Amino acid sequence: MRTDIFARLDREPEPPKIEIPRMSRTRLALFGGTSAFYVAIVVAVLASTWLVALDWKLMLFRPYEQWPEQHAFLDYFVVLGQRGPTAVMVAAWLGWRSWRQHTLRPLLALGAALLLLNATVGAVKIGLGRLGPHYATQIGSAELFAGGDIFPSGHTANAVVTWGILAYLATTPRARRYLSALSAVVSLGVGLTTVYLGTHWLSDVLLGWAAGLLILLGLPWCEPVIARAERFILALRDQWRARRTLSPSRPVAAGGPRPAVFPPRVHAPTADDPSREPVAMVGGARPGPPAGTRTTAYPTATHPQRPHAVRSERSPVTPSGSRRPPHSRTVTGG
Repeated sequence: MRTDIFARLDREPEPPKIEIPRMSRTRLALFGGTSAFYVAIVVAVLASTWLVALDWKLMLFRPYEQWPEQHAFLDYFVVLGQRGPTAVMVAAWLGWRSWRQHTLRPLLALGAALLLLNATVGAVKIGLGRLGPHYATQIGSAELFAGGDIFPSGHTANAVVTWGILAYLATTPRARRYLSALSAVVSLGVGLTTVYLGTHWLSDVLLGWAAGLLILLGLPWCEPVIARAERFILALRDQWRARRTLSPSRPVAAGGPRPAVFPPRVHAPTADDPSREPVAMVGGARPGPPAGTRTTAYPTATHPQRPHAVRSERSPVTPSGSRRPPHSRTVTGG
């Protein structure tokens, strides 16, 4: 059994039995209560009630001027509510979970939640057209239908959905409790940070919390669609793998070069071949092949292989005669 930390990086041999959340009575009650809270916030802003007056009091208080030493840190902290960076971080983690557990459900659930977030929050933003605190034109006004896009707060709703999806996909009750607490702290901090920076009204943040929570509470209704999408994607993957495995050779394009096909070479038996049968000579000529036998158009001439002697068996070659050059003899008289 492996005990090192790298054992957690291995894929699980069999997909674990993951409990999929269902729309229970408790969840339905929370969904109904959050929906009522959502509608109440919208009505309060449309009617310019005490909530709009509270928005203006906080705006004129200018928290970023009261505690300027926190400004630098909160400028970075609010990034935890931006859709791009948070979606990339969470998608990377859920992608590893999907690979390890042999399922696409974590990634598909994140995609479904972000799609619902963009559709619902974006539609309300464009429909109400509220201006932010820095662009307000009349004190005490709700600043609605003026071409803005800050109601509800997208940072707050995105923080609730992006970090809350980790708790929604947790496989154990303990992990779900810890991740729920973490996502709640992050989403609350991001929402209040936007009020501190003056980029959102307080009512924007309240509606953003409600919008994100409604998406998380309603995700069980999307689970059948997520399961069908997973089966469809896996079936396409299996078809693609089978097509790659059994794919024939690539066809040649019309008019393109075709590979050359050479006839098989036929080697004539040599004289030393024991399987060679004697051929009767008729009239001094060798008879041709029997009828119905195909012959190659270009017979290949073959030569018998010469035996090569081993170097040690070769006899040394010594030149005949003496190696000394001939010299003329000098005859002296005596």
